[in-house]
Parts: sequence; structure tokens; C-alpha cells
Amino acid sequence: MVDPTSQRPSQRTPGRATRAHRVVILGGGAGGVSVAARLLREKPGLDVAIIEPSEEHHYQPGWTLVGGGEMRRRDTVRAQRSVLPRAAEWIRASAAAIDPDSRRIELEDGTSVEYELLVVAVGIRCRWEAIPGLPETLGRDGVCSNYSGEHVERTWEFIQGLSGGRAVFTHPATPIKCGGAPQKIMYLAADHWRRRRVLEETEIRFGIATPKIFGAAHYVPPLERVAADYGIGVLYRHDLREIRPAAREAVFHDLDAETEVVLPYDLLHVTPPMGPPAFIAESPLAGEGGWVAVDRETCRHIRYPDVFSLGDVSSLPTSKTAAAIRKQAPVVVTNLLAALEERTGHAAYDGYTSCPLVTGYGRLILAEFDYDGNPQETFPFDQAKPRWTMYQLKKRLLPPLYWHGMLKGRC
Repeated sequence: MVDPTSQRPSQRTPGRATRAHRVVILGGGAGGVSVAARLLREKPGLDVAIIEPSEEHHYQPGWTLVGGGEMRRRDTVRAQRSVLPRAAEWIRASAAAIDPDSRRIELEDGTSVEYELLVVAVGIRCRWEAIPGLPETLGRDGVCSNYSGEHVERTWEFIQGLSGGRAVFTHPATPIKCGGAPQKIMYLAADHWRRRRVLEETEIRFGIATPKIFGAAHYVPPLERVAADYGIGVLYRHDLREIRPAAREAVFHDLDAETEVVLPYDLLHVTPPMGPPAFIAESPLAGEGGWVAVDRETCRHIRYPDVFSLGDVSSLPTSKTAAAIRKQAPVVVTNLLAALEERTGHAAYDGYTSCPLVTGYGRLILAEFDYDGNPQETFPFDQAKPRWTMYQLKKRLLPPLYWHGMLKGRC
């Protein structure tokens, strides 16, 4: 049996690694911090290191409300050091490559870190550059995105500044974090314009690359009714491919007709294409699409048993949300500790995820479902109905639950 409080792996490659740890967690976001906190609660004294270059930790689920004028951006940011477990060693660096055969992570500064067990939780990368015209236009001339922490406050400025005209919202063909976020801000904007009595003068179009408005079938009809109530024209299987800033045109590709569709805009909210970080996609850990290839129940790598992964960068076939991570983290911790102690048996993840679908100010559909899209609802009422109470859950209860519960390994 491996001693879980031992401070270093037994194998090293002389002259290469500058440090070594029993457990290395790659990424200091929701997944990495949650796993570290749970591990150290279960095994105080365990040698855990977190590799994370950012000095700030962001509560990204709050950016929908920032873009809708309901939350301040500064309330979604904490110092990274303040959310990391004190007993974990923080390696403030970016990873450049992973060599799972030698159990080594190469850092961008040229040093390397060895591990006995590795947890990969580096999140997802927004590919702004994949849309010609977007990088140089974002945050200007009506082009905004709640997926950019730098520009999220511009969304609210542009929504307030529109008094009729053409508003376009997009949802790309790639997997994205928080699959409902592209339409949440659309509904908040439409509700704001209705309250200002300019909705009838505003033409709203939603270009979504998927064939349905939402992935879990149970929530599709109510969301279709919400869109229809606001007069939103939903263009299914339409993928944004280019922005023409001078003409204020958004160029979509109709994935069924294989034709170009050009939509003029006064406001354009873009959800960019997303994918795994390049060093992950190019590593031996990658599977289809470049995601870390893990077993859907155990979150353990299908080829490298000393590697686990959770969250947005993993291949787990569920929506990429913080709520999913909250259920994945205890599974990873249980199975990782079993590996350290050479125990049999494992915990299983059933694909649970949640998406609080804001449908207007004071209204929210709380979608909760498993791998197969079956509802796994928490409350004893129909959560597919927009409710004021569920809106308060997202606005007032989920942020402290995240900061003081999830990131502390308590829930």
C-alpha cells in the first residue's frame, strides 16, 4: 500500500525535474480547487501541488448577471491565493506539455514537475481568433460577449444603449462552457427592452448551430415558448463564421443548406468557438476532439491510470458547468485516494449537470439532468417553469455556495 502522507514519488529522472509531488493538480479553477480542498480534508498532510498561472480566480457563472446589469464584475473576482487550500503548494506557472509516460509536466519557464497522480482541470479555451473580425471588434461598436471577463461589462452598456434596431446572439457548433449562457443574456436583453418599451422596435435573431434550442429535451418546449414570447427569431443550424465590422454584418453558415447567411446588427453578442488548450490536445492524454479521454463513470484516464480529469477539459459527455464539476469532484477524490491506497472499488459519476436558465429579470428555469438528458431535479415542483425563487437561487445563494462551500470542499 502506498503511504498517502509520503511527500515525494519514489521515482525521479535525475537532471530533469525541479520538483516532485504525490498529487499534482493542473488548473486552479473550479475543478482543481474543489478537488484539492476535498483531498486535503480527507487526507491532511497529503502532498498536493496546484499548477495555475493566474493571480485571480473568477466566478464565471456570475458573468451572465454582470452582462445583464444585475451583478458587478468585481464581485465575481477573488485573489487566487485566497481560494486555494493553505496546505496545497501553489506553483505559479503555465504548463507547456505533459509526458504521461514519464509522469512529468513541462512548464513554460523550462522547469518540470513530476507526479505520482495527476488531476487535469485546466478548463476550456475560447477561440476568439477563429472568427475573422471578432478579436479587433470585441468590446466596440456593439460587439460584446459575456464569455470575456475583460469585456463582460460592455454587454450591459450596449444593451442599455440600444433603443430599437437589430440584435443578434450566437451559439457556436463547438462544445462550450455553460451551454445555456448564450440565450440567458438574450432573454435578459429582451426583457430589458420590453420594460423600456422598445422591444417592438427591436428585431432579435438567435443563430444557434444545434438543431434544438437546448440539449435536454424536457426543457426545450418551455424555452421555445420564452423565445416566441419575446418575438425572437431562432435560426437553427446557423454557425457564426465572420464579422464584417465596417458594414456591421454577422456572417453565418447554414449547416444544412450549406449557404452563407448575412445578418445586419446594431448589437452582436458572440459566444466564441471553444476547445481544449493546445498543449492538452497535442498530448498523449487527448482523445476525440482533443479532450482528456476519461472513463465517463470514474473520471480516470482510459489509457493512463495515474491520470484523472474533470470539468470542461475532460471528455465527460455532459454539459460543461460548475454544477457538473460539483458532482464530479467527489468522484475524482474518492477514486484518486483509492488509487493511492491501492484499494478496489470506485465511485461513479452519472453525468449530472445543472443549468440555471435565466429567462428574464426575476425568472429562471432550473434545468438539472443526467447523461441521457433525463431530469434529475432537486425541488418538489416543475423546474421547467420559470420561477422567481429559482432566480433568487442563482443571484443570491449560488455565489456564496461556490466561494464558501464548493471551493472549500464542503459541498
